[in-house]
Amino acid sequence: MLETLPQVPEDSILGLAAACRADPNPNKVDLTLGVYMNEEGVCPVFDAVRLAQRALVDEEKTKVYMPPAGDPVFNQGMQRLVLGEDSAALADGRVSSIQTPGGCGALRIGAEIINAAAPGARVWVSDPTWPVHIPLLGSVGLKFETYRYYEPVSHGVNFDAMVDDLKRAGRGDVVLLHGCCHNPCGADLTLEQWGTIADMAAQQGFLPFVDIAYQGLGDGLEEDAAGLRLLVQRLPEVIIAASCSKNMGLYRERTGATIFASANPASALALRSQAQVAARRIYSMPPAHGALLAARVLADDELNANWQDELQAMCRRINGLRTSLVSKLEQFTDRDFSFIEREKGMFSFLGLSPEQALALREEHSVYMLDSSRINVAGVNGANIEYLAAAVGAVLSSH
Repeated sequence: MLETLPQVPEDSILGLAAACRADPNPNKVDLTLGVYMNEEGVCPVFDAVRLAQRALVDEEKTKVYMPPAGDPVFNQGMQRLVLGEDSAALADGRVSSIQTPGGCGALRIGAEIINAAAPGARVWVSDPTWPVHIPLLGSVGLKFETYRYYEPVSHGVNFDAMVDDLKRAGRGDVVLLHGCCHNPCGADLTLEQWGTIADMAAQQGFLPFVDIAYQGLGDGLEEDAAGLRLLVQRLPEVIIAASCSKNMGLYRERTGATIFASANPASALALRSQAQVAARRIYSMPPAHGALLAARVLADDELNANWQDELQAMCRRINGLRTSLVSKLEQFTDRDFSFIEREKGMFSFLGLSPEQALALREEHSVYMLDSSRINVAGVNGANIEYLAAAVGAVLSSH
């Protein structure tokens, strides 16, 4: 039976990252994977997480299963982090959540709930969006429509086109939104634009589903969640997929949460019960370690303050890299790359053709996706000039 299955192509991003690792060029530059890297090219462990881990190891007395909804301290901490300490929805008891295996698990649980409520519902996704969104949500049977989002000429959000497309979304539809630091383009909605989307959702009846994987890496923890919080404030129902992979560095610990903002407390409890049943069906119980670490960081005042300081430093570094990269590219090219400074988070499209991206790989060992999407956090003081010179050389010759 199994011998009938063909080998499937390797994931394009993971394949490029593997090719970069195998490249013997000492000057190679890896801008592929969406993982934060420090100046030494290492994905670091937060000091606050390290301290929480030491305490957990010293104090942990059991390895028994977590409950299906996960650690309650973690769930409460994530609700406050995402929705804000002064959230009226929290105060009114109309919020519930479950711990999930990373942001991917959070998206999948959200999809399960949507499909349970409206089998085969239409989900509107931005063009472009994170490539894994569609297989994650589509695996439960949801259908897809796209709305225009990124405008390559201006390197910004084509909001008029987005609104025009979403006018066709109605009751029973879901609109998937990036909470901040859009992956892959880095172009975010303004708070005023979030307000327009909230008004459309209220009038047309569609359900917003917000993926917030990068809270704290754009402008700050509060600023990055402002649009999402506006939706929760104005609308009776919002689903949120949150992740601790990026803003706590818990990538391999697979730590996330699906958060439900509901019309009333009874609905919040019902949604949590539905999510627990879906979790039991898919993976039974969530992993413990990452959530217990995140719970300690979120609940302990000193650890929380240390973590926020580290996260703010990371955010400043990414924004500083954007400024430095624009400056370097201006030295080696005659093209306007100022849009890089206006974007948020780790990603940007450089606006190169697939042929130019290929030339960068083959001629200079600079690895980026064919779309010219780069991970800005892969840039550092040691490679930025080489990168800018390589881009200049390719632009002049291809």
